[in-house]
Amino acid sequence: MIEHLDGAVIPTGFDVPVEPLRRTAHYTGAPGCIAEARSFTTFFLEQLRTEWCADVDRMAGEEVLLVVSELVTNADRHSNGPYILELEGTDGAVTVSVYDSSPAVPRRFPRDPQRVGRHGLEIVHALASSVTVERVPVGKRVRAVVAVRRA
Repeated sequence: MIEHLDGAVIPTGFDVPVEPLRRTAHYTGAPGCIAEARSFTTFFLEQLRTEWCADVDRMAGEEVLLVVSELVTNADRHSNGPYILELEGTDGAVTVSVYDSSPAVPRRFPRDPQRVGRHGLEIVHALASSVTVERVPVGKRVRAVVAVRRA
């Protein structure tokens, strides 16, 4: 849109946001928080489709939900306190960041089909184009970038 000095707004076609869509949610770790995080992510993906006109297909949306589930479950299970889910998206990727109070860096185990459990980080690495872990003043941040635009 173009705004003229007299205040008139003239639509010029399709206007695309320039800032990524960002949303943050805080969780206490009470029962049901993981389901709430998934619902929050579903709503975020719908906003990304409508506000950014991002072409997030069903499979890409499911991958983002799985990454959120794994990272939030890890934060819920391994930290002593609340955690934060931060989502940032464009028409190309969604960045999932989870902050928690534990300074312990998550450990990625070698592939072992016989192992029961502890496959969460392995799943996140398989779905994300990048995964980083960094210590922050109150614990750590685990960040995964998931592509939503398919080649």
